[in-house]
Amino acid sequence: MNKTLVCYFSASGVTKMVAHNLAEAVSGNLFEIEPVERYTEEDLDWNNENSRSSREMKDPNSRPKIVNKINLENYNTILLGFPIWWGVCPKIINTFLEENDFTDKSIFVFVTSGGSSDRESLEDLRKKYPNLQFVKSKRFFGTEKDEEYANWIR
Repeated sequence: MNKTLVCYFSASGVTKMVAHNLAEAVSGNLFEIEPVERYTEEDLDWNNENSRSSREMKDPNSRPKIVNKINLENYNTILLGFPIWWGVCPKIINTFLEENDFTDKSIFVFVTSGGSSDRESLEDLRKKYPNLQFVKSKRFFGTEKDEEYANWIR
């Protein structure tokens, strides 16, 4: 077993594009972490403290429901991607991590953000999930050359 799975949540499409590029670069399979209730533009308005994303990020117990499940049994490397919200991962990533078994999995975190670093997201995940093996993280912009995707997890 030496298979790679690229799991991602994308709200605007940038993370989806990066995930597809990574999957191609590492010959990995793709899995989209899809919310049961899709996010609208209004939901994603971080300037509105009453928007859905703002409410979720303020609530430490928020766990948005996911449409599909996946069996991780045949994978040993997981590339986990998401846009950075409020400096960390969106709450749907917590749902995904808590609903799946990551025993003996190496997790590489990739994020998309125009300005936020990947460091805080990785530190937050390591703190919340100390039993998971988070190897490293990287911020992508979606403008990288193909070899940058492949070189990242080597």
